[in-house]
Amino acid sequence: MKILPAEFIREADAFTILKEPISAIDLMERAAMECFRWIDANIPTSRNLKIFCGQGNNGGDGFAIARMLGSQGYEIEVFLTGDPENLSPSCSVNYDRLGDKVCLIPDNESKLPPIEFTDIVVDAIFGSGLTRSVAGIQEAVIRHINASKALVISIDIPSGLFCDSTMLGLKNPAIIRADHTLTFSPPKLALLYPENVDYVGEWHVFEIGLMTSFISDRMVNNFYVAASDCQSLLRRREKFAHKGTFGHAMIICGSRGKMGAAVLAAKGCIRSGPGLVTIHLPGCGEQILQTAVPESMVSLDESEDIFSKVPEIGAYSALAVGPGIGQKEQTCRALKLLIQNSRIPIIFDADAINIIAENKTWLGFIPQGSVFTPHPKEFERLVGKSSDNFERNSLQREFSVRYRATVVLKGAHTAITTPDGKCYFNSTGNPGMATGGSGDVLTGIIAGIMAQGYSGTEAAILAVFLHGLAGDLAFSSKGYEALIASDIIDNLGLAFKSLYGKF
Repeated sequence: MKILPAEFIREADAFTILKEPISAIDLMERAAMECFRWIDANIPTSRNLKIFCGQGNNGGDGFAIARMLGSQGYEIEVFLTGDPENLSPSCSVNYDRLGDKVCLIPDNESKLPPIEFTDIVVDAIFGSGLTRSVAGIQEAVIRHINASKALVISIDIPSGLFCDSTMLGLKNPAIIRADHTLTFSPPKLALLYPENVDYVGEWHVFEIGLMTSFISDRMVNNFYVAASDCQSLLRRREKFAHKGTFGHAMIICGSRGKMGAAVLAAKGCIRSGPGLVTIHLPGCGEQILQTAVPESMVSLDESEDIFSKVPEIGAYSALAVGPGIGQKEQTCRALKLLIQNSRIPIIFDADAINIIAENKTWLGFIPQGSVFTPHPKEFERLVGKSSDNFERNSLQREFSVRYRATVVLKGAHTAITTPDGKCYFNSTGNPGMATGGSGDVLTGIIAGIMAQGYSGTEAAILAVFLHGLAGDLAFSSKGYEALIASDIIDNLGLAFKSLYGKF
């Protein structure tokens, strides 16, 4: 699913109005109805709602939502934070439909309407087109709402938040701190970055029927990965396929005291569909691996304790290195030789990334099509510090383009950048997955999928989505706190089946 910048969103609205055809006010009614349905399903009619509207189309959405809520029996108070003579055309229509139910907020901070802690506030002051800091009475209203501690529902995007650029350089900007954001498909870039989580809260995206032909014709570099995107990538298995059809993955992993990483990576790999899996590990892990993962084969290092020598790698269709390997001197030398000798892309994780971060000249020898799977601190060691998430994403893209590699920056809405400069934000996963071993499982899944002939980018997109979906399925029975990495592995089968449309 494409993520559109603010100017494309405006153009998509105008295109839909012209080509569907539908009037602007009816398209606004469609958007307002989706928000009304969510509020009606989640907020009891016994709660008082205070709805703050601006002068533009976001305010028009708010007026329409207020009218719908009032007709459903909600106690509502509606406020206009601007001049009624300067409303956008569609906003003016919905303002008139409410008649005398709208209260005008005077341009005086001392006379702002009281907001009780028990109230529900609906924020429809500014939409996604804002490009400068809020000032004047609107700033006062935003700070007043935030100070109330009432539950806040923002329409489209929290008022005061920029859609496509960072707010971190601004001094104390006025931005609504929403508990819920009700936005319209496609989602906005600002919703996907951790620096905005305190403003956005939990966000919900609704389809309002924007013309798909317009969206498909727009060239963008940001995407939001949904199940349909992964379904189009997933290859169906032929009836007469055999284990040789689905490739042979090797994962170089583990060291004394860190064999759990090897076990988790091996299990994640096996559960992702390769025909064969070989785990290269030090001698101290042989019995552990052969007992814990009997479906995998074992390649033993000369060392009993660490990865110290490159095994024969010519027979493998996918190669991963890093989980639990440590950073001993011999391991560093072996990793350098692995990079120099490999003729296929390599998946780099964990300590493999940390070693490369200390030896950046090696990056010039990385096989094209390789995959890096850092968490934020590992990425910082590899690429350098950034002042905000927008800059970090730019650095991530530059790294992918320069080294012809796919980078999987792990976290909420894991960002996957590709050699052509695109970025894919993941839609699955939950905070319960922030647990030891979760990344090892992901590395195994990527390796298992790449072994089957997928490119590094395809494997990363599929693996991250399936990994997160398996985590979501695990959450349904385990909750956040009790969820562990093995639960992700246990739910991978159901995750695959859901993409095939079967449970």
